Amino acid sequence: MDYVSALLPPVVMAAFFIGLVVTIVKTQGGANKTKEDRATDAVAAATAAPGRPVDTAGRDSGAS
Repeated sequence: MDYVSALLPPVVMAAFFIGLVVTIVKTQGGANKTKEDRATDAVAAATAAPGRPVDTAGRDSGAS
């Protein structure tokens, strides 16, 4: 019975990991994409230096 106690934690962690990956893949794109893009743009704009425009892709468009 030692093998059961040795294999149970990795099997349970693998099952939860698979569930996490499936959930992440299912929530990509669709109706959530616009909301996520808006949130990302807001964070990028808030962290940008004043006076430097921010590209919508999240990269600084100002000269370095």
